[in-house]
Amino acid sequence: MKILIDDLEVEVTHGETILTSARKAGIHIPTLCYHEAFEGQGRCRLCLVEVDCRGVKQVVTSCTYPVTEEITVRTSTPGIEKMRKNIVMLLYKQASASTILHDMYLEYGCSENSLSDNPEEKCMVCNLCVLACEEMGSSAISLIMRGTEKRAATPYDEASEVCLGCGACAAICPTQAIEVIERDGYRIIWNKKFTLLKCQHCGRSFATEEQLAYIDSKGKYADPDSLICLNCRRKMTAEKIGIFT
Repeated sequence: MKILIDDLEVEVTHGETILTSARKAGIHIPTLCYHEAFEGQGRCRLCLVEVDCRGVKQVVTSCTYPVTEEITVRTSTPGIEKMRKNIVMLLYKQASASTILHDMYLEYGCSENSLSDNPEEKCMVCNLCVLACEEMGSSAISLIMRGTEKRAATPYDEASEVCLGCGACAAICPTQAIEVIERDGYRIIWNKKFTLLKCQHCGRSFATEEQLAYIDSKGKYADPDSLICLNCRRKMTAEKIGIFT
């Protein structure tokens, strides 16, 4: 099936989203709450596009809109850009301490009226950290509170008994809202302190005891007696198949 995205004919698979189709064709659509590891959420709304289907135009979130028939897509129109500007203003008001939102705020020429009453906040409530934690099998964090006070956190902001300290939540966060402190062989995240284990090859601290124990319990750790980080494992695998000589 073929669709038109910004006058470019794009081959798509039935059911894939507009955002996926656009990215395959090298067409940029801004996003913040989207990650390839998960389905689209449509939370940040930055990926809004205009869809013309059988002569009927509508504005949709490209990360959640499945392509099931021939359509024409416009990723940037005066109306879309105005909506994106308003969205950036609202997101920046929610998380004014975020560098990426500050850069977008300047890029879209937003008004100073959108400055936040809480200039230290970085969380834009995209929910990616919660999804990542669920994927790891821990579900140590969730979205708490309501309205403008809504944010990602552990229950009662206390150290979670089920947190693995893996840092997947911080790694996936688009606004760097989750603080991770690493020093002296320890990692502190979500008000909990973890001991870091070192890679036997490179000596770099790379994982917590809880993280590796959990992975091992699921039968996913290839060699539980050998503490080797992912980078070293990749190098070892590449050497075995002859990529490096």
